[in-house]
Amino acid sequence: MIEEPTRITTLPSGLRVVSEVLPRLETATVGVWADVGSRHEPAALNGVAHLLEHMAFKGTTTRSARAIAEAIENVGGSLNAWTSREHTAYYARVLADDVPLAVELVADILQHSIFADDELEKERHVVLQEIGQVNDTPDDLVFDQFQERAFPDQPIGRSILGPEAVVAGLSREALLSYLRAHYGPERLILAAAGKIDHEELCALAERLFGDLSAAVPAPPEPARYVGGVRLERRRDLEQVHLCLGWEGLPWHDPDHWALQVLSTALGGGMSSRLFQELRENRALCYSVFSFSSAYADSGLFGLYAGTSAGEVGDLLDVAIEQTAALVDAADEAEIARAKAQLKANLLMGLESCSAVCEEMARQILCFGRRLSTGEILDRIAEVDAAAVRRVGRRVLGGRPATLSALGPLRKLPKLQTERLIS
Repeated sequence: MIEEPTRITTLPSGLRVVSEVLPRLETATVGVWADVGSRHEPAALNGVAHLLEHMAFKGTTTRSARAIAEAIENVGGSLNAWTSREHTAYYARVLADDVPLAVELVADILQHSIFADDELEKERHVVLQEIGQVNDTPDDLVFDQFQERAFPDQPIGRSILGPEAVVAGLSREALLSYLRAHYGPERLILAAAGKIDHEELCALAERLFGDLSAAVPAPPEPARYVGGVRLERRRDLEQVHLCLGWEGLPWHDPDHWALQVLSTALGGGMSSRLFQELRENRALCYSVFSFSSAYADSGLFGLYAGTSAGEVGDLLDVAIEQTAALVDAADEAEIARAKAQLKANLLMGLESCSAVCEEMARQILCFGRRLSTGEILDRIAEVDAAAVRRVGRRVLGGRPATLSALGPLRKLPKLQTERLIS
């Protein structure tokens, strides 16, 4: 496999400029990825990182919110952003000739946003609507409740959107203070993928990102996994939505890829153990899947399912049995199938310049370097059934499980986590 080299330049300010050329493309994705997210917030400001991301598009010293939208759409491009627990991104997808405009727009919104009071009130209302939508979407809400129960009373366990009461009171000064404190150049990466000229990108960065503050905030509070049970009885729902899981592994852990293979074999597709047994064989649910989320110092591994109130007990029993059976007796055929899925998902995803750009920036934020596609494929290929059994025993036998469930709960069986410890 021939890969284009990733070029990385650190400017005198500390801002890193990263690019990767994708041959035959006439487009590019370019943006800024910040090493800051909701786990960097105190409880009194929970939601400020996400609200700040929304407000970045609502006007600068030289452009109104409408002017920002028109500037990118005049050339057929698009602007977007997202906030996670550890990172925030602001990026644009454009034709190659419009990369300078995209860089200029992103630089403008990150350095010169004014957070006008009228725009803040409107966008605050939009975010409150978003929070309300999550509260009305049980298969989203149950994940927030799962995270909070796994990591209670700490930033990594709180909602990215924040509670309504806190968001309603976030001021312009709070947004500005958070921006100045966390968006120093050493915590930012200007990344681009597609039809890109690296030297031109560096020149644009030096010219356009000169107004960043040099703040170096304290590191976030370390994650402390606790686990336990959180139940919310809602009689107006037809189904019970539940997440069952355990503390996972951080990005840097040597068993990271083995856990990804385990998760895929457990509930990553139609041939997975959970799908086959819970849905196909026993018809206990419509939707079921597993997940493995990694953070800088911890992680979460588990499963989600939705089922009727009368079948929660059976579903949990079977899910625990299948998880334990996979850990105890993973065979090479299902592990090979899971590895093939991971390989295909990786390669198919990287056919998009946006996916390449995001993967490149995320890897540098998480690992401090770009992992080549070949290196990732080699790490996946090295995983065998013995590695899956090892990491499964390590994760499931280490700490208590976490269970969150909401819906028309009547009687939930006691969770027997000792059955999962070999």
